[in-house]
Amino acid sequence: MSDKPTFFSELKRRNVYKVAVAYAVVSWLIIQIATQVFPFFEIPNWAVRLVVILLILGFPIALVLSWAFEITPEGIKRESEVSPTESITAHTGRKLIVLTVILAVLAAGLFAWQISRSHRATVGEAASFPANQDGKLTASSTIGSGLEAPPVSDKSIAVLPFDNLSDDKANAYFAEGIQDEILTRLSKIAALKVISRTSTQKYKSAPDNLREVGKQLGVANLLEGSVQKIANAVHINVQLVRAATDEHVWAESYNRKLDDVFGVEGEVASAIAQQLKTTLTGAEEKAVTDKPTQNTAAYDAYLRGLAIEHTLYSTDAYQEAARDYVEAVQADPKFALAWARLAVVRSFLYFNAVDVNTNSAGAVKEAADRAMALAPEAGESLIAQGAYRYRILRDFPGAITAYKEAQTRLPNNSYLLQNLAFVQRRIGHWQEAETTFKKALELDPRDFQLLDSLGIEFYAYLRRFNDAQASLDRALEISPNSAVARAGKATIFQYQGRLKEAARELALIPADATDDFVVPVQIGQALCERDFDKAISVIDRKLNSLPAGQPLDSYTQLMLVQRGFCQLWTGRDEDARRSFASAVEAINPRADGSVAPDANGTPDTLAWAYAGLGEKEKALQQAKRAVKDYEGDAVNQPWAEIALAQIQALFGDHDAAITALPHLLEVPAGLTIATLKLDPFWDSLRKDPRFQKLCQDAK
Repeated sequence: MSDKPTFFSELKRRNVYKVAVAYAVVSWLIIQIATQVFPFFEIPNWAVRLVVILLILGFPIALVLSWAFEITPEGIKRESEVSPTESITAHTGRKLIVLTVILAVLAAGLFAWQISRSHRATVGEAASFPANQDGKLTASSTIGSGLEAPPVSDKSIAVLPFDNLSDDKANAYFAEGIQDEILTRLSKIAALKVISRTSTQKYKSAPDNLREVGKQLGVANLLEGSVQKIANAVHINVQLVRAATDEHVWAESYNRKLDDVFGVEGEVASAIAQQLKTTLTGAEEKAVTDKPTQNTAAYDAYLRGLAIEHTLYSTDAYQEAARDYVEAVQADPKFALAWARLAVVRSFLYFNAVDVNTNSAGAVKEAADRAMALAPEAGESLIAQGAYRYRILRDFPGAITAYKEAQTRLPNNSYLLQNLAFVQRRIGHWQEAETTFKKALELDPRDFQLLDSLGIEFYAYLRRFNDAQASLDRALEISPNSAVARAGKATIFQYQGRLKEAARELALIPADATDDFVVPVQIGQALCERDFDKAISVIDRKLNSLPAGQPLDSYTQLMLVQRGFCQLWTGRDEDARRSFASAVEAINPRADGSVAPDANGTPDTLAWAYAGLGEKEKALQQAKRAVKDYEGDAVNQPWAEIALAQIQALFGDHDAAITALPHLLEVPAGLTIATLKLDPFWDSLRKDPRFQKLCQDAK
């Protein structure tokens, strides 16, 4: 027999087999580490795929190297350069075996940990809850109740922003509108959980880290899409993807003429419902597939309004959206959805005293009534009725009835739930409102404005300051540059008398900010610090930022009154009188000297302006009228009662003012001990022993 080694014996001698096994174990370990670590650093999924490809390509290279080279005490040498007597491949092989065993144990341990972790995730991961002041667990930082986050339903979906592939980038609104209409139709299906547009619009159309997006939104499925509009033709692509696995479940393309595009959204929504194994009721089928209009120009204007309303948050943007909806209903007077949106937008503008000649009570009523007459079964029509009753008539029970009826038709509408919660809060149903707010957050978990409102306009009113700060912290995680959230945190600190911490939050906001939700907090800080000149400076900066001739809204009317008192406190009596007189002129009271109640306390502002002018009887009469007008309003009534007590104190009726304080320290949206101690409007009571005792005893 020949002593010449065979090919396979050489493979064994040169440790090629051992290298192959070791390489496989190392590769498996590297892949497992990559899949766990990369998502933590938000490294996209393609990077994991790249690692796998590189490891596969490296495998034959490793085998060739182990065949061609040998590790010796003098370093790496070619096999041809090592004599058989000097070869130590057997020794190297034993080291490879030991190393492979160690790595295999590590890989097995990591794999076992993944299996265990996956099982816990399936059962439901423990949620992270902050403790409130009583040490009890609260759900401020997670959605849902209990100690575990609710499991992700297979029938949950988020519609991601659609790519605008049109050459004319001005057509972006069309892609946004198509996306929004598909989402709206899906939200009418009770068996589905559909995430609101506010939470999805911050993502890319086709994000790389789908699993993380699904986790953040709490859904199992994602819908991606693109829209291309060329002249009178529209090309729409959609694809349904499993978030956890990146599996493409379903895809479809639609090529339509512009005047035949109205039914596409319904077709897509129906197809998705079928893919998610959801059976529609007859009413749902009709709501999902109905064509809102057959008029191309009306539909185009409607989509423009939706795009503006859902992406820009300002009174100017809402006015522009209202103009688009007007254009839509002029092109098609039977376009019920456009009438409904027009009613809602105009009710918001009326509520905030923006161009009330155009956005009048009558104009809101007309739009809401037209929507109801054209589509009495539509949830959108009922939302319009709720907005009219809430913001125009101040009929809170009627608004709740309309919103709850709308909820049966729009079970996944976060906007509807938010408005319902706001009205529930108005009538003092605070626990119901909190439940409704949390439902809204389940459907809109990335809506930082909703989190702002929950912190500033709900938890703060209940003096649940830890919960309020937690809500605002979540808002800042989503939108780190939100000046409104920063101002909200400062407000909570002011309520607690923590002025240094409030000042630190305000220092993170641009000094020249003029936002209506920021400037009042800056003024409040200056008043608490007794820096009246600074307060005047902040107010003047805001007033000087307004366009010439623009009517003053409720925020700036109040600022005029605040400036007047700061001028009084610094000895500028004539300047103060001019400020108070300007406030009265801007409010423009009725012939009897009063003003109708609104959302922002204008009747209280008018009473304060009369008080600043020294008109005692008019001030007290208006303040008492405001308390009566706001009866049944759990938010505005305490504010009116505070204004009355302060005006009574100003004019020397200390008994009446002090009598009101215990109640105002207890009722939601009332006073805190810190505001009693710091607010200069209570200065006239500071020497009264009853007031001093109240400050000491209050908790």
